[in-house]
Amino acid sequence: MNAYRIPEIAKKYVEYDMIRKHTELPAFPDSRARLLYTLLASGKHPSERSELYALVVWLVQLGLDTHDLVDNHSGKRPEREMRARQILVLAGNYFSSRFYHLLSQAGQIEMVRRISNAVCEVNRLKMNLYTRMKQRKVTADEYIGIHTELKTGLFELFGSLLDERLSALYPDLLRGFTRCEVVLNELERVESPGQFEGSWGYWRIMQDGTEDERRQLAQHPREEGLIRQLIAKYNLRAQLTELLRQSIAQVQAVLRLLDSDKLAAELAQIGRKLHPSFALQHAVTNETR
Repeated sequence: MNAYRIPEIAKKYVEYDMIRKHTELPAFPDSRARLLYTLLASGKHPSERSELYALVVWLVQLGLDTHDLVDNHSGKRPEREMRARQILVLAGNYFSSRFYHLLSQAGQIEMVRRISNAVCEVNRLKMNLYTRMKQRKVTADEYIGIHTELKTGLFELFGSLLDERLSALYPDLLRGFTRCEVVLNELERVESPGQFEGSWGYWRIMQDGTEDERRQLAQHPREEGLIRQLIAKYNLRAQLTELLRQSIAQVQAVLRLLDSDKLAAELAQIGRKLHPSFALQHAVTNETR
């Protein structure tokens, strides 16, 4: 199998001085793209086709995630903030559009249609989530599940291209790795009061907090003292750490079902880039296969 090169190939599409000067891009969906590439390349698809599919879905996902960074708060803003917002919108549009060009050049018109449909479905799920969040009808568990679904939507459509055995395991592997991503991101947000509003921790308090705590948080969602007090009272870090442990264990359980130790080790390496706990996988795989 050829080395995974998607981040290097994608540089010419994402590294622009104007973007670096005025704003920051979201985290790249690298673990999902690497998972897809590894599974495609281990089967009947040539490395060039595996690389193309991983690249285009990487760019489309980056475009969607970039648009998610655009805040919709009304009101007058400083010129610098307006410039950053405009660049995020344009960058997201550009990343999303590149997949049309790349797939058309390769004669993959049907894949253009399938990815376009998947983008529409992801956007539909986002709108439903935003509506429910506005109505305060989201639980903490639903928040994790929906965000996992949003991040897997584009990648799921490639399962039918895998060999039969891998196709059966792919959904669980994709959801497992992605759930780990989501929980790790929430661990970062719980450490930053400025990012707490709308996070898993926010919805956990809205679900389990007292009426007074929910009222205070709704009225002052960025008040650092209040947020730190609630994080400590409800032990949110420990809850997220346990969620991460469970998610890693679920992925490791699926890795044990693979017929190839070599492939299991390659996928475990993807996990280790997310979190060191995936190193335990070497202790549980069957070395005789």
